[in-house]
Parts: sequence; structure tokens; C-alpha cells
Amino acid sequence: MAITGNQAGPQTIAAVGEGPPTEVVRLGTAKGNWFRRVGWSHLVGVLALVFSLFPILFVVSAALNPVGTLSSSQLLPTRMSLDNFGAILSGSFPRWFWNSLLIGVLSAALSMFISACAAFAFSRFRFTGRRAGLLAVLLIQLFPQFLAIVALYLIFADITNLWPAIGLNSIWGLLLLYLGGALGVNTWLMKGFFDTIPKDLDESAKVDGASHAQVFFGIILPLVRPILAVTGLLGFIAAVNEFLIASVFLTDDSVKTAAVGLYGLVADPQTANANFGLFAAGAVILAVPTVALFQFLQRYIVGGLTAGAVKG
Repeated sequence: MAITGNQAGPQTIAAVGEGPPTEVVRLGTAKGNWFRRVGWSHLVGVLALVFSLFPILFVVSAALNPVGTLSSSQLLPTRMSLDNFGAILSGSFPRWFWNSLLIGVLSAALSMFISACAAFAFSRFRFTGRRAGLLAVLLIQLFPQFLAIVALYLIFADITNLWPAIGLNSIWGLLLLYLGGALGVNTWLMKGFFDTIPKDLDESAKVDGASHAQVFFGIILPLVRPILAVTGLLGFIAAVNEFLIASVFLTDDSVKTAAVGLYGLVADPQTANANFGLFAAGAVILAVPTVALFQFLQRYIVGGLTAGAVKG
């Protein structure tokens, strides 16, 4: 029988043994409540994907458009051809592309190594001026390089008179400039990552007779591959895509980077419409190394996130 009234409270409780148990329906479950809990995030993700894919599709479409003008570019071209790629590769673009790759690879590799050495010193050693050095690196990285473009130009103009190989219109001079701008950010990123590595590993290696260099190259660097991959990737992307400083320092056609050279194709308003297809084709080719490098380093980034998992 059912118990009602004051004994059961405001609700009615079914007696035990009378009929099959009733289904318990809880409010707030997935029935009729999916969009409020997770559905809106799917909608935001779709909108973000469309927003990010639109410029990529437009540039690829313009590169495949045989007409090759901005006024005739469409999101989905009616005709497709590789004429723009053939035309851009037959000019000065291969030289610009090689300059960008050279600067990007050397800048990323050197800044990654120098920043790792500096971060190891700040993380493991205690010396006079350590705190002041960290604060100085933090303050310097707050100001972009372009704010000092006038001072940098005057400095490199004097360097050109003394050592033309590392002055203006020189790939090596621009490389030195990029190294100085990337060291601050990379050092702080790596220093924070180095702090998470237990110092017991260093002490154990030193007990076995290892030097500081052996600890750094043999123990620390293999453990910090994820942050090395991140800083290397960011340094490469920044060097390859940088335009403002490169356009000031590089004026000769033989030393231009791809970003500066491609801008020259559309800088003139009279020829910008006609050369837009060439510009889009060059932009697509320039994006290939970045995508390939990201795909190659992605396994190191993901592997570093799961390397500390403990099997039970």
C-alpha cells in the first residue's frame, strides 16, 4: 500500500513490491537540455572555423583563378589553373622564398639555443644580478622592436660602413636583429618550463661526476623538447612573416624576403589588381613550410603533454 499524509511528506512514495519500479527522470539531463550544456560550444566552434577558413579559401581561390585579378576573384572559382604558380616561380620569388627560409630556420634555431642556455642559467644558478636580469628581460620584451626602428636604422647604417656583411641590405644583419627581439620572450618561456623539472636530477647527475654542460645537454634538453618545439615554431613563424622591419632594412631585390617581395607586387595601385593572383600564389607557397613544420613538431608538443602520465 502507499504511505501518504504526514508520514510520507508532500510527495507520495510507492509501496515496495507493488508493480514494476518507476523510471526516475532527473531534470537537467541530456534529454531536451543538450544545447544549453554543450550545444552552444559547437555553434561557437563552427562560427570560429568558418571565420578562420574564409581568408584561406579566398587566397587559394585567387591563386587558382587563371584571370589573376582582385576584381574577378571569387570564393569558389569557376575555372582553376596553375598559371599563377608558374608565373610567380619563374620570377624573383624563388630567391625571396629561399631568403625567408634561411632567415626563419637560422633565427629559430639560434634563438632557441641561446634562450635555452640563458633560461638554464636563470633557473638553476644563483648569482649576483639574477633578479635584476630577469626583470630587465621582462621589461625589454614589453616594447616591440618597431618602436626603436629609427635607432636601429641609424645603428645599422654605421655598421654598414664598417662591416657591410652584417649591415643594411644584408640577410645576416636582419638575422642579428631578429635574434635580439626573440631572446626575451623565449627566455621567459623556457625559464618557467625549466623550473618544473626537479633539481634532484641535476644533483644525481653531479654526484655521478657530470658537469654542468653534461647535465644541460644530456638531461635537461631531452626533457624540455616540448618548449623547444614551441619556441622554435613561434620563432620561425615570426621571422618568415615579419614585414615592417624587413621592408626598412632590405631594399635590394636579391636580399628581399618573400613578405617584402610579395608586397612589392601589389604596392602600386595601378598594378595591384592585375598582380593579385601572383600575390595569392606566392602567399600559398610561403605558407607550406609553416604548415609542414607545425605538423612535424606537433607530435613533440602532444608527446610532452602526456609524457608525465603514470600507468596504474
